[in-house]
Amino acid sequence: MTSTPAEQRVFKTIGVIGLGTMGAGIAEVFARNGFTVIGVELSEDAIERGRQHLEHSTGRAVKREKITEAEQAEILGHISFTTSIDGLADADFVVEAVVESIEIKKDIFRRLDAVVRPDAILATNTSSLSVTEISTANHSPGRVVGVHFFNPAPVQNLVEIVRTVVTEPDVLDAVTGLVGQLGKNPVVCGDKAGFIANTLLFGYLNHAVSFFEGHYATREDIDAAMRFGCGYPMGPLALLDLIGLDTAYEILDTMYKQGRDRLHAPAPILKQMVTAGLLGRKTGRGFYTYDGPDSSAVVPDERTPSADSAPQLQHAIGRVGVVGTGTMASGIVEVFAKGGYDVLYVGRSRDKVDGVRATIERSLDKAIGRGKLDEATKVEVLGRLTGTTTLDDLKDVDIVVEAIAEDLAVKTTLFENLDDICKPGAILATTTSSLPIIALAKATSRPQDVVGMHFFNPAAIMKLVEVVTTVSTSDDVAETTRALCGKLGKVAVSCGDRAGFIVNALLFPYLNDAVKMLEAHYATADDIDVAMKQGCALPMGPFELLDVVGNDVSLAIQRELYLEFREPGFSPAPLLEHLVTAGYLGRKTKRGFRDYSAR
Repeated sequence: MTSTPAEQRVFKTIGVIGLGTMGAGIAEVFARNGFTVIGVELSEDAIERGRQHLEHSTGRAVKREKITEAEQAEILGHISFTTSIDGLADADFVVEAVVESIEIKKDIFRRLDAVVRPDAILATNTSSLSVTEISTANHSPGRVVGVHFFNPAPVQNLVEIVRTVVTEPDVLDAVTGLVGQLGKNPVVCGDKAGFIANTLLFGYLNHAVSFFEGHYATREDIDAAMRFGCGYPMGPLALLDLIGLDTAYEILDTMYKQGRDRLHAPAPILKQMVTAGLLGRKTGRGFYTYDGPDSSAVVPDERTPSADSAPQLQHAIGRVGVVGTGTMASGIVEVFAKGGYDVLYVGRSRDKVDGVRATIERSLDKAIGRGKLDEATKVEVLGRLTGTTTLDDLKDVDIVVEAIAEDLAVKTTLFENLDDICKPGAILATTTSSLPIIALAKATSRPQDVVGMHFFNPAAIMKLVEVVTTVSTSDDVAETTRALCGKLGKVAVSCGDRAGFIVNALLFPYLNDAVKMLEAHYATADDIDVAMKQGCALPMGPFELLDVVGNDVSLAIQRELYLEFREPGFSPAPLLEHLVTAGYLGRKTKRGFRDYSAR
């Protein structure tokens, strides 16, 4: 087959096979952009359901005043319906959006051979099946491409365009241009189960399920950690309930069978829940319980914490000590002072101690400038601060939070000193994000009083605190720390003492997977970032985030995860190691995955 050059292709008539939620949405997208659309379904009843999808979707747009009633009528007027695939004889572009069955899809592409013109382009909207295998059912596989819209198609701007090894370049160019005409953002990737967004998203979701399955943290804490620690719109378990656990299982199973990556092997509890009919929102029960099928309203169940179980201060907390003068320490001092606590903070020199106060003053002035604080409150907060260069001054505090360098030897020495200095019953907390807290506890004579209190940067703004308990931490210390977080206006989540805690243990393997995807030349950094921001509604793409965090920091955390869990999939991506070796650490060195020198 000789294809028409991309610049000569003119798309006027679009065929859409399958008018379920996704197919109807795709038909609407094309109709909104003035294309003539022919929708194909198996029966008149199915056509009627598809028509209703379209009327409801465009009707909602009218109610929101996004379009007028006249525009709605015009959109619907662009769409005709048929139960015969023969009706697509004049289509320039056909996209199938039927059930995720390889045999059903191949049969459609086989039948299209005898119907469409030789220059028509054919596309599948599959989210996980092999586009290459689907294309082999057509006598001209070079004209077949994957065009993966995201649900709901009229709203979501991302479209993954999936090339096979035989997709003709001009076909790829033409489809990329067509998707751009729709006002969508096309990203191009190779034919691998999951493509970009699902490959990265479902590995992360599966990992979160394993946390829940292993009782490492509660469903509420896992979801809260990712929402408040990473700014994600939904926690992973709530998102799985929305997607459907059966759909998630099938996607993971397909990805595992194709790539043999153990991290994509569905967590056993997923299969158990699917077998039990606990599919998420659509059945009214999944990881959470809802007030009915297809409801988004969560209702209490046997796992829901009772109001009576809210943590209480089992230790009296009056005066707080903070050791450290860096960005994190300054933020923690500010948080406690704003929370009404007198804070004694310790630095190595008077200049560093004075620097903490200056940093907090600047922060408070910014808050005043934004109208979030008044001068009187600023004076009160600053009045609660006392700086010192002497650790011995911490002898009367009720809790000490250390926020010094991430060096186990340095922290261990500090805890040995705090053990001698602090009064009996004082809580000793560490803000470490990666070091073993039990090693610090063991350095003291009071391991029961040692706890992790992992604030997120910037501490004055970020809501999350991971409260990390060791095998020695007493229950009353853990409860007091959680209650204290609540009094500071923070969201406390509880977990055990292992590498990464909750957030980093879920976040960094996902970032590492993105680096591996890039180094395999599967997609560009820009396309991967766009896919995750627009396809998954994440606040930043993985490479944007890596360059902000620092590739050296990311590599150190990934190494800790690999050393602790010995999971082959956690081994740091060689590309990440090479960038760190080259000194390309991200924004702080003006070069990382991107070059910032001209910005």
